[in-house]
Amino acid sequence: MAKTDINDFRNIGIIAHIDAGKTTTTEGILYRTGLSHKIGAVHEGETTTDWMDQERERGITIVAASVTCFWKGKQINIIDTPGHVDFTVEVERSMRVLDGAVVVFDGKSGVEAQTETVWRQATKYGVPRICFINKINQIGGDFYKSLESIHARLSKKAVPVHLPIGFEKDINGIVDLVEMKAYTYSDFTDKELVEGEIPADMVEKAKNARSLLVESAVEADDELMMRFLEEGEDSITTDELKVALRKAVISGELYIVSGGDGRGVIVQALLDLMVDYLPSPIDKGETWGTDLKSDDTISRKPSDDEPLSGLAFKLTNDPFVGKLCYFRVYSGVLKTGSYVLNASTGEKERVGRLVRLRADKREDIDEIRAGDIAAIVGIKNTTTGNTLCDVAKPILLENIDFPEPPVAIAIEPKTKQDQERMSLALQRLAEEDPTFKVATDPETAQTIIRGMGELHLEILVDRMKREFKVEANIGAPQVAYRETVKKTAEAQGKFVRQSGGRGQYGDVHLRIEPQESGAGFEFVDEIKGGVVPQEYRPAVRAGIEEAMASGVIAGYPVVDVKVTLFDGTYHDVDSSEMSFKIAGSIGLQNVVKVAAPIIMEPIMKVTVTTPEDFMGDVIGDLNSRRGRIESMEDAYGAKEVIAFVPLGNMFGYTTDLRSMSQGRANSVMELDHYAEVPPNVAEEIISKRGKKSEE
Repeated sequence: MAKTDINDFRNIGIIAHIDAGKTTTTEGILYRTGLSHKIGAVHEGETTTDWMDQERERGITIVAASVTCFWKGKQINIIDTPGHVDFTVEVERSMRVLDGAVVVFDGKSGVEAQTETVWRQATKYGVPRICFINKINQIGGDFYKSLESIHARLSKKAVPVHLPIGFEKDINGIVDLVEMKAYTYSDFTDKELVEGEIPADMVEKAKNARSLLVESAVEADDELMMRFLEEGEDSITTDELKVALRKAVISGELYIVSGGDGRGVIVQALLDLMVDYLPSPIDKGETWGTDLKSDDTISRKPSDDEPLSGLAFKLTNDPFVGKLCYFRVYSGVLKTGSYVLNASTGEKERVGRLVRLRADKREDIDEIRAGDIAAIVGIKNTTTGNTLCDVAKPILLENIDFPEPPVAIAIEPKTKQDQERMSLALQRLAEEDPTFKVATDPETAQTIIRGMGELHLEILVDRMKREFKVEANIGAPQVAYRETVKKTAEAQGKFVRQSGGRGQYGDVHLRIEPQESGAGFEFVDEIKGGVVPQEYRPAVRAGIEEAMASGVIAGYPVVDVKVTLFDGTYHDVDSSEMSFKIAGSIGLQNVVKVAAPIIMEPIMKVTVTTPEDFMGDVIGDLNSRRGRIESMEDAYGAKEVIAFVPLGNMFGYTTDLRSMSQGRANSVMELDHYAEVPPNVAEEIISKRGKKSEE
């Protein structure tokens, strides 16, 4: 394969709400770039990027799939991401390594709940975006109404670069506002767009829209802005407008908007926007990280001549080649057979094989160069978010943050044969997915798995059955409750044991204070005068952290507290690290008891879109689940209800919602925050926890 110049790379994510048409648009791109011979239909399970059995059966994207295609001399590495909130981790890690994104909107619905989530994720990582309003050729599809919803809910800086010609089923092309030409087709399956004049009834609208586009673009260039103000729009040439638009899009000052049918020939116009206006690795500039030798902040330029640096952003277990590690190279060249340093763990890794990916198909390559995305086969000790770099010039890049999974279920193997296989399967799945956690409940000895939602866990259990041949029984979903304190308090933790000869002696005085939600644990050492020797203080902290794993009310982890060690005593002979660790553990238990401990529960942000006929039932049901209605808005002929509801009351909600709305309402749910549990509910939780312990 010919080497691609780094200026000609485009690393792009396709992101959207579920069912907006991401995968279909990706299929259209692969067809138009010659990578596939036809456009696969999602509902028939024929798509390239939805390759897992579960994806094809359910008609949804579950894992982000990477494909590489070429358009007008540019190499486009595309990642098709899931839209369902349970798999939002796939979007998060993709955004971390991508240079640009295409946000796909359902033209019949505009901005939806998960659109806002993926938009926020792209903003978090500073990813430039272009907007593609899909399905405007279908009944109810409306380019301008969808654009209004983008302005209202996402950004006022979204400006059309194309206007659709026609309405709904009569759409047959676009007006290009940069070139001021029309590009039409007779059928969406046509091979090429036909260049022509703008329809007479659209000339005035196109001129007004172009004026807005020019005005928005020149704001990114002071010289053009002055000329625009002094000499008017006609003084800006087409080439100058393109340069200004590109600059504005890459800087995040502007989001250009197009629209059409993601299956059709109009995708060629979208591909042109991707290569013309989304950034190359050179445009994104240097990458920053920490020098492991000096702890200084250092950078790596996007160049083959720089030392190697890159990020492992995804792991999968391929049935044919084993462990696949998706890898983005920021600088240098990664070659087969070379040794690299995992800067996150300090271990060296040998690179066996490198492959270019086309969803679940692979093509062997000899090297991955700066700016490219590919996969390493057979790498052993690397996980998601690890930095791989030059052994002689190590750098640690910023990791990827993942949310804590709020939903848990108990799982147990059906037979003894399944026992060993289940352990291996869970380990492999946890390696792939950072939001999937496996633990053993110390009280019941049950294996507990945690995930982002019921669908997330359901898919993982299904994968375990199919890929690893493990049959398992599933327990009822559990909620990841937490404990914390409401007031500041002080208490002593003392451990004394005499058993003939040398004994054990540790004595600490602790102060506990509540912190903001999400602040985590903070330990403060205020010891003066050596009443607790320096060498024992880390042991005190270790004892406190160990005790925090099991709270005093119902045994849930203690979170969001500040614990201060301010006094204590020690014995010259009997004191040891172990005695002070135990004293710290006892002290934490004692001080939590007197600091008004409370149980916290995860509160979910629930967005329900429902026909108005079922509005009363939906709101009544949410109220019965202890929900707090935040807002009710019109949403394209339906009503959108946003509520905050405790997770413990939301299990099975999707099924209940379908029942009460004759299948016409849908919902999206994501973790928003933790809040105090009401006293009557706390009593129920404590009672259930007690019964579980007795069993």
